Amino acid sequence: MNLDHQHDVLILGGTVIDGTRAPRRQADVGVRQGRISAIGHLGQHQAARTIDATGCIVAPGFIDAHTHDDQALRQRPDMDFKVSQGVTTVITGNCGVSAAPLPPRGPLPMPLDLIEVPEGQRPSRFADYLQSLRAQPAAVNMAALVGHTSLRACVMSSLDRAATAEEITRMQHLLEEALEAGAIGMSSGTFYPPARQAPMAELIEVGRPLSARQALYTTHMRDEGDDILSSLHETFEIGRTLDVPVVISHHKIRGQHNAGRSRVTLPLIREHMRHQCVGLDCYPYDASSTMIHADPAMLGGRVLIASSEPHPDCAGRFLHDIAADWQMPLVEAARRLQPGSAIYFLMDEADVQRILAFDETMVGSDGIPLGEHPHPRLWGTFARVLGHYSRDIGLFPLETAVWKMTGLTARTFGLADRGQLAQGFAADVVVFNASQVADRATYDAPQQAAAGIEWVLVNGEVTWQHGVHCATRAGQVLRRTP
Repeated sequence: MNLDHQHDVLILGGTVIDGTRAPRRQADVGVRQGRISAIGHLGQHQAARTIDATGCIVAPGFIDAHTHDDQALRQRPDMDFKVSQGVTTVITGNCGVSAAPLPPRGPLPMPLDLIEVPEGQRPSRFADYLQSLRAQPAAVNMAALVGHTSLRACVMSSLDRAATAEEITRMQHLLEEALEAGAIGMSSGTFYPPARQAPMAELIEVGRPLSARQALYTTHMRDEGDDILSSLHETFEIGRTLDVPVVISHHKIRGQHNAGRSRVTLPLIREHMRHQCVGLDCYPYDASSTMIHADPAMLGGRVLIASSEPHPDCAGRFLHDIAADWQMPLVEAARRLQPGSAIYFLMDEADVQRILAFDETMVGSDGIPLGEHPHPRLWGTFARVLGHYSRDIGLFPLETAVWKMTGLTARTFGLADRGQLAQGFAADVVVFNASQVADRATYDAPQQAAAGIEWVLVNGEVTWQHGVHCATRAGQVLRRTP
């Protein structure tokens, strides 16, 4: 940097939306040594580099509240599927699934296999995983949860039962080590077979180390359909017992026969927010994506195969068509396609909009960076909120959309100097054209970069410019500040 310059980068002529829901305002933004150095009328200031943001919105970099990018940060460190939509920080380790700690050898049960950590690359200690990312940074920041299912896989010889007292103690020690290393909390995924037999008492006892650190408990709940209310009450009870904040992952209403039940779940969540710290996130699509299930309850709607290890040629095809070609029932065809991932069309758009519009709902992509036909949310989530839901449908003002993807998320996860454009904060910045921003990823062509994202800065380094990755990897491993 030229010491004669007041700033490393000046972003001039833009309209600032600062991530607090405050009204937008015309202002320039200065960046120096990875931090916001000034906000105001800076046209006379000197900088090593100037960005003309005339006609554009200047906002904090987006924080993806729910990802499965654990291994992608190491295998695909440019993280183009996130940077291209303005994401500068990802929360990993969700749904009970984290890249560490893991058993060093042997096949990983679904859905642990979805993060593709091969033998020989599986960290047995969470500290080793975080150190690998500090040594070789990715293009985005990350804050990591440790997965309860990953802990189970490390200490239990069989996952189809509750853990013993001795196994719980071993999981507690692994969790404590992870928290000491920098994990921001623990996630669970009791919806999935490897954790389905874990009772609430196991989750509470394993999670005891969370309490002293006021770390987070996030959960893909046992049921998001018929029994969603009991699952919500279990989540609240775990948070109350441990006295820690809880986050309901990708809140949704599964099953067309349950359409409209967000009218019940959201007031219930609101009521509990009055008495304990509760957060939630969602993605802006009416189809989910996860491992290939053979559960008939998951196969009641259209099912699009995203990846299949034994039958990769089936990616991008609907399960109904595959089963017809193979002349077998859907359940049997699904089993033959395992392991892999699929997209399930099981939600009602009115519920999606109601949940997304709920005041305290954060935005998370829940994308799975696996195969050639991922859910389009992997590439499109944040641009879809800005373009389709905020601008086109008018679900909420742009200031609210930005807040849901920045300030609210930083507050919920305890990322103290992220999520706002404010002097002294980390210079994670996105510059986008509000009239042009749009998701271009579709179910037919899911790997399409968003339109209208002009510049992205991560810790003050220009990482994305006019549709091109700048080969910059300035991401950091972030800790939680309760």
